[in-house]
Amino acid sequence: MSRKLILASASPRRSELLQQIGVEFHVHPVDMDESMLPGESVLQHVKRLAIEKARLGYDVVSQQGNDLAVLAADTVVEIDGEVLGKPVNNQQAAVFLARLSAKQHRVHTAVAVVTGTDELTDISSSAVEFTALSEQQIAAYLATGEPLDKAGAYAIQGIAAQFIVNLNGSYSGVMGLPLYETAGLLEACGVASGF
Repeated sequence: MSRKLILASASPRRSELLQQIGVEFHVHPVDMDESMLPGESVLQHVKRLAIEKARLGYDVVSQQGNDLAVLAADTVVEIDGEVLGKPVNNQQAAVFLARLSAKQHRVHTAVAVVTGTDELTDISSSAVEFTALSEQQIAAYLATGEPLDKAGAYAIQGIAAQFIVNLNGSYSGVMGLPLYETAGLLEACGVASGF
């Protein structure tokens, strides 16, 4: 019998990706401080957040029974060693997009699964290259509202797909849930997929 899976995220993209591989799950979002700790590397940061979100989710739902697995993920955009998180407003989003313009950046997504006995994690890192963006293109993109609430101020699966010259890595990882890594963790924790 398969474990019951809880997705500790309100992200509609992560839900869509899990559905894509036929996994049954319930959504129970968690909220936590996502600030970087002093001296923390980008990879340490994204991995810690995924594990802490999964732990927090497990603590909240574990009273429903011990045959549960909680899945959480965190995605960061890194350019020149700096993390571009979710922009707080259009002005910050414009700054982020100008920094990404005509450059390559990296997108790191960590996935964690916590059960009553295990804590498993994996990281997907992808290189994404943007075309040169004009001020007019950035302004038009901001007007769509898509950049807000997205790491690095863009959504690869949305309008911003037209800005991407090259992707070396995982498309689903850049979206926010790398399916290859996720499927491996779920299988290791006894969560059945539909395939």
